[in-house]
Amino acid sequence: MMWVSDRAVERLRVAAGAPDLSGTRYRLVEYVARGGMRAVYRAEDTALGRRVALKVLDLPDPTGELARRMLREARILARMEHPSIVPIHDVGTLADGRVFYTMKFVQGGRLDQYLERAGSLPDRLRVFQRICEAVAFAHAQGVLHRDLKPENIMVGPFGEVLVMDWGVAKILRESPLGERPGPPGIDAGAVQTGGTGREAPAPVTGRETAHGSVLGTPGYMAPEQARGEIDRLDAQTDVYSLGAILRFLLTGHSPLEATTAGAGASPSQGGPASGRVRPRALEAICAKAMADDIASRYTTATELAVEVAPYLDGLPVEAFPESWLVRAGG
Repeated sequence: MMWVSDRAVERLRVAAGAPDLSGTRYRLVEYVARGGMRAVYRAEDTALGRRVALKVLDLPDPTGELARRMLREARILARMEHPSIVPIHDVGTLADGRVFYTMKFVQGGRLDQYLERAGSLPDRLRVFQRICEAVAFAHAQGVLHRDLKPENIMVGPFGEVLVMDWGVAKILRESPLGERPGPPGIDAGAVQTGGTGREAPAPVTGRETAHGSVLGTPGYMAPEQARGEIDRLDAQTDVYSLGAILRFLLTGHSPLEATTAGAGASPSQGGPASGRVRPRALEAICAKAMADDIASRYTTATELAVEVAPYLDGLPVEAFPESWLVRAGG
């Protein structure tokens, strides 16, 4: 029996799954990565002479549900034109029957990789503000991301920030173009709902998105999202995730990791082993963004971004009024 390395097996799998681009204007260049239900390739748009990222369905889809989900994601991206949201160029079906779409080819690293080489605290806070700005724009378009986490955010070589992976986004309201999200009370991005306005709770493990009952990532999901209460999800649900991302940028640990290390201490409660943030003004911002009670959080992503600005300017923040003496002591 011939032994084949895992790397060789992966190369064979990639080659076997390579998309058939005949009949399209695209030329396959190389395989890039695989995530969720999609494989990502670098391709050349021969009509315009530019590189693009080509995402193609990479799982069996006997019911067509995955194809519908990919088309939905493409349409969500198409309605959002913002410097920090990757523009989509094209969508269609390949000769082999698989759904695909193409978008700008993004260079850079994920936010968790950026943190490894991140510079000063002000640099990280300005990156965070740009993340908030993109999310606020999406909310203004009636789109809730629902899976904000470091792995879904890219930072380019010139500091540009891109919020990625809108595959489980929730449409909050009708778009300006008249697109309707579906029948009232139905979340077009979720499956297996019970008709009660709640998604049936299901265990979610690791750092992957659960494409089923509860949609999101542990540690970055708001409590109402983790409970599957889809009727309660709104902009403040994403605000919670943004607070978790800010905590990650400040501590280097996800809130879930910090909580485990802290023997059950809630991230919003702080504690010496729970990834507590210093200075205390930034800890207060994280705690307010990640409050269990929705009414206690920042109302919008813009409000959260604005709260960081005074700290960058050396001024007290609203979440943590402090005297000059307290500030001098950190």
